[in-house]
Amino acid sequence: MKKIYLKTRFRHTLTLSIKESFSIFMQECKTVCTDKGVIIIFLIASFMYPILYCSIYKNEVLVDVPVAVVDQSHSKRSAALLRQIDASRDVKITYHCTSLQEARKVFNTRKVHGVIFIPSDFDSKIVAGQQATLAIYCDMSSFLYYKALLTSTSYIILDNSKQIKTERLNAQGITGEAAKMVADPIPYDDIILYNSSMGFASFLMPALLIIFIHQTLFFGIGMLAGTAREENRFHVLVSSKIHRMGIYRIIWGKSLCYFVLYFALSFYTLGLIPRIYNLPHIGNPVDIVYLLIPFLFATIFFSMTFSTFFRNRETGMVLFLFFSLILIFLSGISWPLKNIHGFWRAFGWMFPSTQGIQAYVKINSMGATIREVSFEYISLWIQTGVYFLTTTLTYYWQIKKNKIRFRIRQIKGHKRVLTINNPTKQSDNTADYKSES
Repeated sequence: MKKIYLKTRFRHTLTLSIKESFSIFMQECKTVCTDKGVIIIFLIASFMYPILYCSIYKNEVLVDVPVAVVDQSHSKRSAALLRQIDASRDVKITYHCTSLQEARKVFNTRKVHGVIFIPSDFDSKIVAGQQATLAIYCDMSSFLYYKALLTSTSYIILDNSKQIKTERLNAQGITGEAAKMVADPIPYDDIILYNSSMGFASFLMPALLIIFIHQTLFFGIGMLAGTAREENRFHVLVSSKIHRMGIYRIIWGKSLCYFVLYFALSFYTLGLIPRIYNLPHIGNPVDIVYLLIPFLFATIFFSMTFSTFFRNRETGMVLFLFFSLILIFLSGISWPLKNIHGFWRAFGWMFPSTQGIQAYVKINSMGATIREVSFEYISLWIQTGVYFLTTTLTYYWQIKKNKIRFRIRQIKGHKRVLTINNPTKQSDNTADYKSES
């Protein structure tokens, strides 16, 4: 009989828990759908941010970077070299100057982003079998200008150097394949992995897509928490009608609402956007789904933990703007993780976006499997457990505080009722006080 009673009780408790969690789930979905600000963050921002940023970086690389040329050699060899540079995709010669002073004036007015200087003895030294020099001045205010100019000119100069070596060998009587082998003893193939176009969008956008999910979730949940405090009569996060259902049911009901919404949105952000804008997407979609589950839960519980400290809707916006750029730096994409100071590297591990970005880039852009990102995958599950615990503690603290406030209000209300119901006693006390005086 006791076993039957325990089974019945367990079944009844489980059924009640599911019903109440579903009730909170539906209530939270209704709250999300009726809050215009949250709809803007959860839906419109999640749809528009990827399109906006991908459209800005759609061209991927800089082409036809304007440069100035100072050719004091005036030889056929220097003219041929400049034609090759001008014919490249990355560089376009827009100014021909007679001196470096003239080229400096053009450079200082930002009309060009580099200067190529060919000295007067350029051709004569090559003919005499000596080493010639060629100066390239690059605009380092942007690494993209520097990369475009230096890369294209370096490849062209290397090709011309091979031709010059071959001509010198031919003059010495070494011709054909023997001359090619001496001029280029170690031929190499330039194979670019994972980002064949060397594009800026292919490098940055996969990380930004994870940041969009992390930050919109954080801001939206924080906005909901701030709204709950502002619209509640007693400015509490969890109302008395909800907390009677149990703390775990509250957390799971709310978190499942956010998870279901963002699980669907993530298919658009991480699955559709890379294909529309031709970003790297060589990873297995199943591995991305496996990664997405702990990342979303870790982000949700992280946001729910810190949302308990939000007193109004605007607090989330301040933190949203403050942390967005920091999370990019801490992710290890803009700067290698090994070169980041240990303190900041440990600080970055607090945020689910750090491990999420590392794992997503390895899977989506490098073709890694879920086993090959096991460190990041396990770290996200650990963060899920830790932040679930912190969410439980902070919600318990909120509910406990609300109960104490409610009890104090009950006592004050009871005293007020006693005073109203016994006005004669109050008047007698007043008369006794006057007679004593």
